Amino acid sequence: MTTPEASLKDSARALGFDVARIARADAAWEAGDRLADFVAQGFHGEMGWMAETLLRRQHPTAMWPDAKSALVVGLNYGPKIDPLEPLSRREHATISVYAQNADYHDLMKRKLRQLASSFATSTGHDVKIFVDTAPLMEKPLAHRAGVGWQGKHTNLVSREHGSWLFLGVMLTSADLAPDDPAADSCGTCQACLDICPTQAFPAPYQLDARRCISYLTIETKGPIPREFRRAIGNRIYGCDDCLAVCPWNKFAHAASEAAFHPRAELTAPLLSDLAGLDDAGFREVFAGSPIKRIGRDRFVRNVMIAIGNSLQNNGQTLLVDLCIQMLDDASPLVRGASVWALGQLSQTASDEHYKLRRAHEPDPAVCEEWDAGREARSAAGF
Repeated sequence: MTTPEASLKDSARALGFDVARIARADAAWEAGDRLADFVAQGFHGEMGWMAETLLRRQHPTAMWPDAKSALVVGLNYGPKIDPLEPLSRREHATISVYAQNADYHDLMKRKLRQLASSFATSTGHDVKIFVDTAPLMEKPLAHRAGVGWQGKHTNLVSREHGSWLFLGVMLTSADLAPDDPAADSCGTCQACLDICPTQAFPAPYQLDARRCISYLTIETKGPIPREFRRAIGNRIYGCDDCLAVCPWNKFAHAASEAAFHPRAELTAPLLSDLAGLDDAGFREVFAGSPIKRIGRDRFVRNVMIAIGNSLQNNGQTLLVDLCIQMLDDASPLVRGASVWALGQLSQTASDEHYKLRRAHEPDPAVCEEWDAGREARSAAGF
């Protein structure tokens, strides 16, 4: 006779989920204390919503007291090629694997709604679904359900799918038998910590988001701090370094879901093509993509930082003219990043335009970029 747990998992797999396992939602755990410590140390940076919803995030029942069980589902989004390869092509952009096609939130929510509706109708139990958009810690639940474990890079690692799983959760008032939790199998490996370009891990299993390139390119609303700009390289949206280097990826396979196959135009596009996008062009190119959420100005800011890193040791390039053109952009955020990029590519052009533009620049942050670049060149003897 099929158990309710087995039937629920079968239904999840029939909908296309690669993983489906169950955890208790009402059992005690330490994840809440770790989150509180993360926020107390300020590691969440500008993500104020993490502090504002801290009490509700600390445990599933803090958000929904009736929750007894959690079905944790996963969708594999493994890449077909090495996601670190585009980093060597500095005039091209590197976009995080997860953002090279459709927004996974939409796809997973649609599947989870169908699963939850069927379960609620057949059992009479209440349900709530979550896909990274509510105060619920999916990764600790996934660890508890045995989907994988939180590695030293704080992301989930699976024996079958490496570091390439999107997670979703269905909480329910039903009392379901849990699966065994996963064992931490990182061992002595710390490849994910060593590869981080900005040293965002103060210790294993700890992340200072303020130093993370994913945070800097996606969550940071103002200028990206100067100390991290060169380390960003040509990463214009997110960073896969710590995920891609995980040894457990040797067991992973490419995503079967067509919506996660990379769009050709988002696989290492030319930086010069992306810099010229206006708001309408940005919305058209990234319709249905998670990239759309950061808006055109933040996106082009990221592109200009990457342009500044493109050929920074090779003197004049055709990108210098593009940097000069972007100095007239309507967005101060873009103008400021363009000032920095121009200074990286051509000291001569930067000095010339400092004299032409600095006195007439209305935005204080952009003026600060001009002055900081001038001071840096002066200190270097230029």
